[in-house]
Amino acid sequence: MSLLRVEGLGKSFGGNRAVDGIAFSLERGELLALIGPNGAGKSTTFDMVNGQLRADSGSIVFDGVELIGRKPRDIWRRGVGRTFQIAETFASLTVVENVQMALLSADAKLYSFLSRAADHRRDDALALLEQVGMKAQADRPSSVLAYGDVKRVELAIAMANAPKLLLMDEPTAGMAPKERNELMALTKRLVVERGMAVLFTEHSMDVVFAHADRMIVLARGRLIAEGRPLDVRDDPQVQAVYFGSGRTFEKAKAGVAS
Repeated sequence: MSLLRVEGLGKSFGGNRAVDGIAFSLERGELLALIGPNGAGKSTTFDMVNGQLRADSGSIVFDGVELIGRKPRDIWRRGVGRTFQIAETFASLTVVENVQMALLSADAKLYSFLSRAADHRRDDALALLEQVGMKAQADRPSSVLAYGDVKRVELAIAMANAPKLLLMDEPTAGMAPKERNELMALTKRLVVERGMAVLFTEHSMDVVFAHADRMIVLARGRLIAEGRPLDVRDDPQVQAVYFGSGRTFEKAKAGVAS
């Protein structure tokens, strides 16, 4: 059984059908890219899987459990993690304390003001930082980190609840080409090691073609193509949606499809 199965998913805002009956599945150990031009419905789809928006129709079954109607906190506790397009950490805390805060939340202890982040599961936090290559900077203030390192810390934070599924919204936004490929290679390694799955949106086609196992393409709320990246790349409808006639992914420079 697929880890995530989406069927007939729909969402409207007023008269605008943002997501129109899409269906896809995601397997354990798989990186699935969700791409499409601006306004295609990618973020709306993400927000419905995450519980931030409630679908008008359809089904989202994760690990055998229907997610529609559940709150984001409940979905997170069931093993769905998320990173965001603009990475943020608590600037007043050290790198390791940021991860410890996430572990506090995973252990349902944020309600207690007597629990200080610095006292909570430091060894576990360091182990997560080691997995993302940030252990050496554990005691540095988060405020002094380079943006690429903030993204790595965000990934460690997202792993604090041991997710089975990780949703990554534009994970390489704002990063240099070398940094973004390193981050996605790291993500792929974690997927393999942990046996989890990743659903990610991405505008940089070099990242998608280099790291995604499969991809799905949305346009105006509808799914127009799915399959392996090289197959989808050559789909005439996908080419038309992104570039119109006369241009192809081969001819486009990385990052043009935004």
